Amino acid sequence: MLNYVIRRLLLMMPTMLGITIISFAVIHLAPGEPIDQMTNLNPKISAAAKQKMRKMYNLDKPIPVQYMLWLKRFVKLDFGRSFSPDARAVIDKITERIPITILINVLSLAIIFVLSIPIGVLSAIHPNSWFDKGGTLFVFLGFSTPGFWLALLLMILFGVVLGWLPISGIRSINYYQFSDFGKVVDVARHLILPVLISSITSLAFLSRITRQNMLEVVRQDYITTAMAKGCSARAVYYRHALRNALLPIVTIIGFSIPGLIGGSVITESIFSIPGMGQLFYASVMSRDYPLVMGILVIGSALTLIGNLVADISYALADPRIKYE
Repeated sequence: MLNYVIRRLLLMMPTMLGITIISFAVIHLAPGEPIDQMTNLNPKISAAAKQKMRKMYNLDKPIPVQYMLWLKRFVKLDFGRSFSPDARAVIDKITERIPITILINVLSLAIIFVLSIPIGVLSAIHPNSWFDKGGTLFVFLGFSTPGFWLALLLMILFGVVLGWLPISGIRSINYYQFSDFGKVVDVARHLILPVLISSITSLAFLSRITRQNMLEVVRQDYITTAMAKGCSARAVYYRHALRNALLPIVTIIGFSIPGLIGGSVITESIFSIPGMGQLFYASVMSRDYPLVMGILVIGSALTLIGNLVADISYALADPRIKYE
């Protein structure tokens, strides 16, 4: 297993190199430049000043040369400085925003896996029951309802009509006047709606995946044999059947890791949460190349790590799988 992990880690390096090349080329294919965002609203800036700014940011050089300059910094784990007016280091902007994104998505993943797996198992144990039919209805609603539309409805209901929950930001204006416990409660109230929106679609999907896998497993001969030997239903379903039904779920868990960043763009934009998703959206709209590349590199690294975690988890879930 250790040799396999080392090989996979070594293979990540050329893969990451290829990802950075493609990403760098694609973001430069988009029309416009960062200079346009800075100068179009100021008619007093001359063409010479624009050219000087392009030279300052190395935008006057060919794209391969720009990539090599970026790669030289990246090897030193330096993502450069943002093209935004504050000119802050990219890594500082990312480290400032990433904790709240991780918090929202970790809470969402916890809710998804804590609820979806028991729902799927119970639906498989009692097929065509009222519980199973209700779960099927929930799945259809979860898949067919756009997340942004549901978010707006919940904001109107709980934030505007009932006034129970805040609808934007991560803390109240008078946050620092609260006690320590009050601060925790205030942040929790702000997180309820974003976490709910981030969870509902994946919760519906994973519960159906679990149900389908369990239905296939409980029809196997060894399950029938275990029941015939007098094993309790709880032991058969949860100790034997569920473990073999977990392999596809493990795959989903692996691909959920990059979603810690990539899946937050819509949620954080709607709720005005200062996280990585909102930062990524703003950087793309402003053509902030260093910041876009920094976020893409982190997302790509999480994707590769997620795949490795999924492969390792296969062997833990199923002893028949060996990596030699």
